[in-house]
Amino acid sequence: MAYTDRVKQILSWYPSDNPGTLTNLARLLNHGTLAGTGKLVILPVDQGFEHGPARSFGPNPAGYDPDYHAQLAIESGCNAYAAPLGFLEAIAGKLAGEIPLILKVNNSDSLAKTAAPMSAVTSSVKDAVRLGCAAVGYTIYPGSAARNEQYQDLRDIIAEAKSYGLPTVLWAYPRGALSKEGETAIDVVAYAAQISAQMGAHIIKVKPPSDHLEQAEAKKAFEKANISTKTLADRVREVVRSAFNGKRIVIFSGGEAKETGALIEDIRQIHQGGGFGSIMGRNAFQRPHDESIKLLKDVMNIFAGK
Repeated sequence: MAYTDRVKQILSWYPSDNPGTLTNLARLLNHGTLAGTGKLVILPVDQGFEHGPARSFGPNPAGYDPDYHAQLAIESGCNAYAAPLGFLEAIAGKLAGEIPLILKVNNSDSLAKTAAPMSAVTSSVKDAVRLGCAAVGYTIYPGSAARNEQYQDLRDIIAEAKSYGLPTVLWAYPRGALSKEGETAIDVVAYAAQISAQMGAHIIKVKPPSDHLEQAEAKKAFEKANISTKTLADRVREVVRSAFNGKRIVIFSGGEAKETGALIEDIRQIHQGGGFGSIMGRNAFQRPHDESIKLLKDVMNIFAGK
């Protein structure tokens, strides 16, 4: 399809990138129900690795099969499907070109409890190229004592990905020396978005921020600048502004499974706050098939302004 003015505008925000990287970023923006709108709904299925199979797929046993998730992403009209190496190797050859793929190149498991959270690199940029992916995905934990190593690894991965013409989708989940409430605090999530943009991420994934200020100095700054945090839309607006004044794509996770009405209200607030979309895993694939399809389509309609 011809590029819309909105897609052209978004691509113009990445002037240092090579044509291959911009083309793959455009592939993500020009696929599925939201093609051309500048919005994204991505289905991520890394939870089997991150949380274990029963916790992830037990509520909907069809999800134990990697084919199920890829077909769900296609049928619902998602912009892309993201997963670790094993899941993508199981489906990439069957579905070549049917939906853009994002290879999650690092992952962690929930078996080890560590003071310095850090995901292991579990696949490579060359794997993403081999599988025909449109992007690579990577997780950082701002606030972790292991952040320096994560940032250094990320810089190498982003540089290598760009050399092959691939953009990077960055999961930015604050952890470590923070309270549990602080991991989703508005000041912390906005800070994580800024770090992600500074690191060179093309698409930034964060959790919806809560109305909590974790850092004393940040609280003073928010109050002095009169930055509103009352509604989720207000907080999303600040997170997006923190990613180069909205000139980096910021999408928001669905988080843990929740009731449909509450989830849809969150999506409306994210849309109102200027979020670029949603990357929704468990809240989609843990539901029965038809319910999953309806939910994802309803989410896309909200981001399409319907």
